[in-house]
Amino acid sequence: MANKKIRINQPVIDEAEVEEVSKLLRTGMLTTWHGSGEKAGEFERRFASYVGVEYAIAVNSGTAALHAALAACGIGYGDDVIVPAMTFVATANVVLIQGARPVFVDVAPETLCMDPEKFQNAITENTKAVIPVHVYGCPAEMDAIMDIAEDKGLIVIEDAAQAHGAIYKGRKAGSIGHIGCFSFFASKNMTTGEGGMITTNDAEYARRCRLFRTHGQEEAHMAVMPGLNYRMTEFEAAIGIVQLSKLDRLNDIRTRNANILGGYLKGIPAIVTPTFPFYIKPSHYVYTIRVKGGLKKSRDALQKYLVENGIEAAVYWPNPVHLHPLYMGLYGYQRGSLPVSEEASDEVLSLPVHPKVSDEDLRYMAEKIREFFSSDF
Repeated sequence: MANKKIRINQPVIDEAEVEEVSKLLRTGMLTTWHGSGEKAGEFERRFASYVGVEYAIAVNSGTAALHAALAACGIGYGDDVIVPAMTFVATANVVLIQGARPVFVDVAPETLCMDPEKFQNAITENTKAVIPVHVYGCPAEMDAIMDIAEDKGLIVIEDAAQAHGAIYKGRKAGSIGHIGCFSFFASKNMTTGEGGMITTNDAEYARRCRLFRTHGQEEAHMAVMPGLNYRMTEFEAAIGIVQLSKLDRLNDIRTRNANILGGYLKGIPAIVTPTFPFYIKPSHYVYTIRVKGGLKKSRDALQKYLVENGIEAAVYWPNPVHLHPLYMGLYGYQRGSLPVSEEASDEVLSLPVHPKVSDEDLRYMAEKIREFFSSDF
């Protein structure tokens, strides 16, 4: 095994974050039991301004952001929420937790984001909302999705967990739907360790999200709606403020790395590199290729070879969510139900392009991929 180790994602933390957390810890004000503390409030204001919305609500995970958003919109028993099959399971689980039914639809083969036509065809009288997911940092076709949703009176909740700073037709991810949801998990383009954010221009949705994250309390010991403890700590917010100030610069490095790696991989017959519409600027959470020829067997063999050579290639996701045992058992989904998502899950392989990946690392990854396909393993 090679001594080299290139991680799939790695947070960029330096003395600025350390200093801000140290100052915060010395105050002893680590969190508040009600709403936002001073740092969390500042982080909310800065994040709302960055995304281009009126309101931002800090929470303690991306999953909490999605859950609070659904609760704020009144999603519950008897409601259907349309979700793409190519996503992390949290996108669907929060729907189920709210008592609603996730209805899975297929994705567009080019971007692997929700196919607007498939979304439209899945709408029924029970449909109340849709959650387009900006997969790998590439925004979904939001104009088409919004047009369909507005025509049918549906709520649009953007899952922007992988899309911090991504741009669709001049607008930031998380500013286009009725609500946007972000994750600040350690692997993301910006991080607070754990943590999340909800963005919206709707004052009532913002109010209800704030209530939901603090046990539904409008004032101390006076709950007006169901809720949970989904608050962000002050030291997480302190990290987030610094991370946000770096985001555009670090995203530019991701874009540069993605372009360089894509150039290195051109001409390998079994590899399909990602392409994006001209009006989209992805955030390049990861660089996801598709491995053709031997389908899953070839992809898995390549991943194994890269890992053995110190490259932490990863599969996001080895199974589309409709083929998880939970959803097959609940709703009877079978292989063949959503063929584009299923084929993609057999072929996708994500490579690191985060800011700590060097030019040498990019060359090394490409060399190892070419070596794999030119040798008899």
